[in-house]
Formats: sequence, structure tokens, C-alpha cells
Amino acid sequence: MIPIIILILLLLAGYLFWKASRRRAETGLPGGRVIYADPKLWGPVEEPLYDSRLGLAGKPDYLVRQGEQIIPVEVKTGRTPTGPHDAHIYQLAAYCLLVERTYGRRPPYGILRYPERTFAIDYTEELENSLLAILAEMRRDERRGENSRSHEQPARCARCGYRSHCDARV
Repeated sequence: MIPIIILILLLLAGYLFWKASRRRAETGLPGGRVIYADPKLWGPVEEPLYDSRLGLAGKPDYLVRQGEQIIPVEVKTGRTPTGPHDAHIYQLAAYCLLVERTYGRRPPYGILRYPERTFAIDYTEELENSLLAILAEMRRDERRGENSRSHEQPARCARCGYRSHCDARV
């Protein structure tokens, strides 16, 4: 009788392990330990990552620790594109930069997860330099008073996390 119970428990454990592995694969998260999660997805409120030198802040959906590496993961909803949108790539690059500045470890890549596809985006020096150039251009425009907010999409404005602090909300 005891060998049958042990066999049943082993089979149950195997099934649960298989089920958990499939579930994790469906989320698009890489293997590793989740060390940060955006509160809108699950868990208590996390502080945004922040770099005072650049005046850059951001809240990736997840940060996953894989050994010594920390991988940012951004989850997108809506239609799955054939390739990741440039704006999403730069958002992910900003999270990679913030991870490096916050944790002192440069992520080799970040992950963009769409409903039907996942993209691993290499965090190269070229991508970082392009991001820094965009941030510098945005600051120049801000100093000149040339960066007005885009409010052509009222629904997007209504969902914005900065809506309560925005003086130009729709």
C-alpha cells in the first residue's frame, strides 16, 4: 500500500511541476526569481526605478533575477504586432538603463511580451546611445517649451497613471 501512495504522490508532484512550467511559459517570463512586479499586475506597490542624473523614472511590469542578471519584462495588451513597436523597444531600453543604474548590473536584454508573442530585445550600446539621444532631445524640447503632450486619444489619457497630476488632461 505504501509504494502505491508514494507512486501517486510522485505522479501528482510531476503533474504539478509540469503544469507550473507551462503556466510560467504562458506568461512570457524567463526562468528566474521575480524580484519586482508592477502593482497593477500583482502585489503591493513598488517604488519606481529612478535615475536622478537623467531625471528618468519607470516601473517595469516585472524584474526577473537570473543568477547575477536582472531582466526587465514589459507586458503589452491589445493586438500582437508582427514585430515590436519602436516606442515599446525604447520603453524597455529605458528600463534596462534604470536597472543598470539602480542595481549596478547591465541587463543583456529585456523582454516584450504581447498576448500572442514574446520578443527578447538585446540591450546593446547602440540601443542605449539611441535612447540617450532621444532623452536629450526631449530635454531640449522641454527647455524650449516645445514638447506639448499628445492628447489626441482621450481614452489613453483617461488610463494614464499621471492623470491626477497632469495640468493638460482631457
